[in-house]
Order: sequence, then structure tokens, then C-alpha cells
Amino acid sequence: MSQKLVIIEPIGISADEAQALKEKYLPDDVEMVYYETKAKDAEEQAARLKDASLVMLANSPLREDALSKGQDVKFLSVAFTGVDHVAMDYCREQNIVVSNCSGYANEAVSELVFGLAIGIYRKLAACDEAVRSGKTRAGLLGLELSGKTFGVVGLGAIGRQTAKVAQAFGCKVLGYNRSKKDIEGVKQVDLETLLKESDIVSLHVPLTAATKGLIGEKELSLMKPSAILINTARGPVVDTAALAKALTDGTIAAAGIDVFDGEPPIPADNPLLKAPHTLFAPHVGFATKEALAKRAVIAFENVSKYLQGQPQNVMG
Repeated sequence: MSQKLVIIEPIGISADEAQALKEKYLPDDVEMVYYETKAKDAEEQAARLKDASLVMLANSPLREDALSKGQDVKFLSVAFTGVDHVAMDYCREQNIVVSNCSGYANEAVSELVFGLAIGIYRKLAACDEAVRSGKTRAGLLGLELSGKTFGVVGLGAIGRQTAKVAQAFGCKVLGYNRSKKDIEGVKQVDLETLLKESDIVSLHVPLTAATKGLIGEKELSLMKPSAILINTARGPVVDTAALAKALTDGTIAAAGIDVFDGEPPIPADNPLLKAPHTLFAPHVGFATKEALAKRAVIAFENVSKYLQGQPQNVMG
């Protein structure tokens, strides 16, 4: 029996590239529709889901109000690592299998971590402004990563890659994870110890009920006044108001942020926008040409494996 795959939003490749992957990974009797624009609302999402048994999406929220209209949906291939934007409870109730694309952005995200850290340590935004306005290097004395203690919160695939790169920079690496991980060169400690001893704290945990607000006023107060926080994980892992206050009060030295409580554009009243010593990116950690190509392959492989009765990367 033929099945219909609907890619309900862009996944970082062209329609021609998607067609080539379809021909490589999926049976001939699978019909594919690729929407190259994001749906403007849940109603439009629901319309795109019509007759689809297989669905592929990136990071747009896909909630129950849209999914419930897709009566034939049996499988979601999420071209992303996190699935907190998907109505997972509804999927479980309806026996809709959900697979993610874990692993596609390990290098991309970890490299951005160090882009943000070096940007802060070497004051690159101020350096750029100085050159453009005819100034000198006065006041732009920086810091080195080498010799610093680098704390990695969450030792999944991206956290492990980040720890590896930190060691290459000459950092001492501390790691925190709920379960024990045996990683060469990484000393696993409790979260309090990591926060107290690290010069740089980098977050790499998924957004769950347990990790929402993981870094709040209490946790920030444990950090060194000279320490910096890097968040390329999920925005709500950090209490936004508490972080803005910590930066304003000098509780910590700086923050590099790629993720916020919602997807950019960020509302003008977000307190971080008025906090000092920040370096922002508009959720680009995963967004490299190489990572998006890898992600698309995994997303199609997920569909292929599901159709073979051997689903991979299945999320609970």
C-alpha cells in the first residue's frame, strides 16, 4: 500500500536535494510533498497533514491541534535533536512513532560554543567596533581559554564533543551528568562543584520537566564572578530573569546565548537584551551547511527504517 510523506516545512535542503534523498532511501510507491515555506499557523499545518502517514519537520511547534487533524499520521521524523516542540504526549496516546536526528549537529554546536567563548574572552564585538571607529586596542585586553576550567553540563553527544574541543584548547574539563559517563580527560562532578570551580560553564541538556530552570538564581550565585555562561542547549534551561540580574549585578562576568525562551525574533522586553556583557546568536548553533546536509540524510534514513519495521532514533 502506498504511503504519503509530507515535509511540512523547510529542512535546510532544496526540493531537488530532497527528491534525490527520497529516491535513494524510500520505496518508489512513497509519494512525497515538500513545502518550502513554514506554515503560518496550526490550521495551515493541519491542511498540509491531510492524507499524510509519514511527516517530516524541523523546529516549528507541532501541537495537538494540528496533529489531531492528521488522521493518517503514523510517524514523525523530526529533523532536529530536541523534540520539546512536538506534542509528544499526544503522539504517545495515538501510537505515533517519533524519531529525531540526534548527532547531526555535534560539531556545529560545539564549534559555536567556542565561537561565543572566544568572542567574549577576546572582546571581538568591541574589537570590531574599535577598528570601524578609528580606535586602538586600548581597553581590549583579553583572556585565553588555555588553562581555564571548562564545565560541561550534560554529557550527551554534543556535550562530549564540546569536552573534547575544550581539552584541545588546553582546558581542564569538568562534567556533570545525571548518569555516570566514562570520558577520557573529563572529571565528572556534581552540579554544585562544577558551577563553583568552572571558569566557563556550557549547557548541553535537553529541555525536560527536570531541566527547565536548571540554572537559576541559586545556581548562578555559585559561579565565580569571573565566570561566563554559554547556552546553546534550550532557552528555558536557564531562568532568563535570574541570568539578566546576575549579569547586571556582576554575579557572573558574561554570557554567550544562542537559545532563548522562544525562537527569534526575541521580544523587545526580554530582560537579557538590556543586560550587560552578553553575546547573542539567533539560534544558529545547528545551522551549518554540513550539519543540515547530515540532518537531511538522517531524517530520510529514519523514514526508511520505520517503513522497514526497524525504527531508529525513537524518542520516548
